[in-house]
Order: sequence, then structure tokens, then C-alpha cells
Amino acid sequence: MGRVRKAMTGPWVIVMVVVAVGAVGFGLYWFQPWKLWQDETVQEALPEVAEVSTPPPAAPSEETSAPPSPAAGPRVLAHGELISHEHTTSGTVKLVRLADGSHVVRLENLDTSNGPDLRVWLTDAQVLQGKAGWHVFDDGKYVSLGKLKGNKGSQNYALPADVDPSGFRSVSIWCDRFDVSFGAADLARA
Repeated sequence: MGRVRKAMTGPWVIVMVVVAVGAVGFGLYWFQPWKLWQDETVQEALPEVAEVSTPPPAAPSEETSAPPSPAAGPRVLAHGELISHEHTTSGTVKLVRLADGSHVVRLENLDTSNGPDLRVWLTDAQVLQGKAGWHVFDDGKYVSLGKLKGNKGSQNYALPADVDPSGFRSVSIWCDRFDVSFGAADLARA
């Protein structure tokens, strides 16, 4: 009995236990499996642009001018339906130009799995159906619009001012940690 006890408390056993605990801790951090059972719902309205103050009325003149036209509201430039890649994903994607000329990608009725390090990507690649999501957007041009705010609901992602949306044709819910698409949508021009 003394031999077994001595073997179980030897330095190699302690090292193995420390390594095993470290591996489990790293695996939990890296894969974050609990997120598969945690939903984050975000419900955002389409952003409104602040009213631009109108200049004071000009002194009356003999020339009559046409009344100023009201600012145009948000306009959908492209839209598409999300398809599933690595995880079951559904919802609608819209590329919207706001009245001030800025652009947002709007996800409506999004429903996908939660996961580690999920992003919203605007890409120049075509969406490939029937793929598992691996190696579908690796080679093209993309712009990361930020972390996914929630795996369910409706939400907005602003495009940087220097990005021309006409050069992009799809949107992906992208897992940056594992380089895989959870789901994506081709954007059909409106």
C-alpha cells in the first residue's frame, strides 16, 4: 500500500494533474461551450439621423425659389436572406443608406447559435450553399463591422465612412476564432 501511495504522490503525477487542469481550462476558454446554451437577444431600431438645423430665412427677394425638399429617409440598397453554414442561421440582411449618406448593415430577425468571437463581415465573395462554412470567405476582400451584438433579434452595424458598399456582395456571421461562417447572405441590389 505504501508503494501505491508513494507512486500517486510522485512528482510526475503532480505534473500530469497540473497539465490536465491547464488543458481543461484552456479548452473551456478557447471553445466556450456554454455559449451554445446562452442566447443574447438585441432589438435595435433602424438609426435615425439627427435633424439638420435649418438656416434662418433669407430676406425676401424678387426671385421665388422652390421650397426646400425634405431629407430623404433611409433607403434599402440591397437585401438578402441568411442561409446556414456551420450553424443553423436564419434572418434577413439589408444594406441601408441613411438620410445623412452613411450606410448600415441591418440584420433583421436574426436567429443563429451563439459562439466565441462572432463578427459581422461585409464581403466581396459569393455565398456558397451546401458548404459547412469552412474556407468560404478566406480568399476575398472583407470588412469586419464589429462583434455580433446578439445571436437573436434585429441590429445595426455601421459601415466605416471610407468603405464603398458597392464593392461588396454578401454578409457573413463569421467566427473569427475558428475561421468559419455560421451563416451568410448574398446581397441582391434593390
